[in-house]
This record gives sequence, C-alpha cells and structure tokens, in this order.
Amino acid sequence: MAMSTKLRWGVLSTANIGVKKVLPGMQQGQYTSIDAIASRDLAKAREAAKILGIPTAYGSYEELLADPNIDAIYNPLPNQLHVPWTIKAAEAGKHVLCEKPLSLTVAEAETLLAVRARTGVKIGEAFMIRSYPQWLRLRELLSEGRIGDLRSVIGAFSYFNADPANIRNQVEAGGGALMDIGCYLIHAARYAFGTQPSRVVGLIDRDPQMHIDRLTSAILDFPSGQAIFTCGTQLVPYQRVQFLGTRGRIEIEIPFNAPKDRPTRIFIDSDGDLSGNGITTETFRVSDQYTLQGDAFSRAVLEGGEVPVPLEDAIKNMAVIEAVFNSAKSGQWQSLQR
Repeated sequence: MAMSTKLRWGVLSTANIGVKKVLPGMQQGQYTSIDAIASRDLAKAREAAKILGIPTAYGSYEELLADPNIDAIYNPLPNQLHVPWTIKAAEAGKHVLCEKPLSLTVAEAETLLAVRARTGVKIGEAFMIRSYPQWLRLRELLSEGRIGDLRSVIGAFSYFNADPANIRNQVEAGGGALMDIGCYLIHAARYAFGTQPSRVVGLIDRDPQMHIDRLTSAILDFPSGQAIFTCGTQLVPYQRVQFLGTRGRIEIEIPFNAPKDRPTRIFIDSDGDLSGNGITTETFRVSDQYTLQGDAFSRAVLEGGEVPVPLEDAIKNMAVIEAVFNSAKSGQWQSLQR
C-alpha cells in the first residue's frame, strides 16, 4: 500500500469523546480518513455524520463492520462493550483502535490475543499521550540521565462528576476513578520506569449510592523505584505528574488533557533549588494529540509497523488496575505475576 494512501476509518457509536474530541482530531491526520460512523439510532448517526462531514452513516454497528470500504474501527463504546465489539470488528477483518481502558478484567483483555493471532489485524489501546511530543520528550530526558536515576513518580488526576446517569458513575459499565483516569496514572508510571511494578497496594473510597470508586490512591513498587498516585471523580479538576530522580525532577504541567489550542510545557529542575531558579521550561508547539494518535496507528497499519499501545501493553496496564482493586479489597499488598 502506497504511503500516500489514507487508512479508511469507521466509528462505532456517537459517544461524546469521539464526536467532540477524537474524531475532529483524527480528521486532520495525514494518513487518516474518517469514512463512516454508526449508531444504534440512525438519526443520531446521520446527525453526527452531518456535523463532522463524515460521508456514510449506519443505523447499526453490524452494517459498519460489513462495509468493505472500511479498513479500521475506532471503538469509543462504554467500557463493558470494548472487548465484545473489538472482537466483532477484528473478525470482520478490521484493525481496531479501542478506547481505554481496553477491558473490564485482565482475563477479558487476554481473549483478544487469540483473536488478533487468528485475524491478523492490529489492535491498539487509545492512550493518546503515547504519540504526544511532551511524553516522547520525557522518555528522551529520562534515557539520557537528565535527572539522574528515576526513583519516584507522583501523579494526581481528578474531576467532579456526581451525576448517577453518567456512564462513568455506573459500576456495571466499568465506571469509577481508577478505570477512567487512574489508568493514565498507572500507564504514565509504567511508561517512565519502562517495566511493570512487582506489587501494589491500593485504598478506595466508594460512593455510598453509586458504588463506584470516587477516590482511589495507590503505591506501585517498581524494581528501581516507586510510584504513588491519587485519582478522584468528586474532586476539584486537576492533573499533574512529577518524575523525581536522584539529581533532578521533571514535571508535566497538563499531562493528559493537553489542549489543542495552546502550547504545552514541561519543567525540568536540574538542581533542586526550592526557589525554582534551576528550572528550565520546554514548550511544545500547538498540536492535537488525537490527530497524532490516529496518524501513528494509521501509519503502523499502512507501513506494517507496531501500533503505539499494542495488546501486550494494554494487558499489563489492566493487570495493575486489577491488582489495585484486589489490594483495596483485601487490605494487603498484591503481587503482579506479569
């Protein structure tokens, strides 16, 4: 396939994250074309298609998967539908970019390995930060020893949403803080340390009515250091991640919801002067992380490379999420096998 070709995408559902954030970003891509969108309600699909200028609208997911002119599927369905529809898409011969978290459990995520092997398609998890310049730069800085040896990752991510009708507040849909935003903090720590934690301990406060975890904190014990994080769905909106080394520190100012209308910044503290005199600011030009994510996935398909977050990585992230839940339930450290 020539590199001038664009990968032709279809979208499963008119979910808000897709219609408002991801799709407008993907439509700007050099290698990405959004050709169809499906909803279980044809009128909704047509409305989204009209707003976004997508040529084809389908009134069922099955019709979209049967379209021979679609190469890849973006799956932003509710969490409990991620794996079932990713399997259906793969079996229809489509590559799949699935929203995070990939699944509800490790066991469910692992079923996708056999599906991928059988169908030969690429399946990736949509951690858009992995294609974004500030995170690629973090990896460079860590590997060149700019802050000495990385020993600690400290992260916080929160927002306020107490609406019982919202899918993020429904346990059966895989709602709650850890699945929705804690997954980013875990991914960030794993990405920075370049490995899995050996054990974790977690503490969870559940909403008395909705039963989702509304405040979750954890310690992840890595071979060469530790990560701690707090995430919450009934807190002031905030996000920040710090990477502390033996000699210096890196801080990502807006780590996850990087704005597409203004530059992003990371701060590199090379001497630990508490007045901040030793801080260097690196600024990254305006870019849309969903454009970059779509193009990175499309290029992997077109050129036969690896997608940014393949199944193996997604399963490892899920293993940590599951271990935090299990630890919070047992009150004990939980070991990770993988």
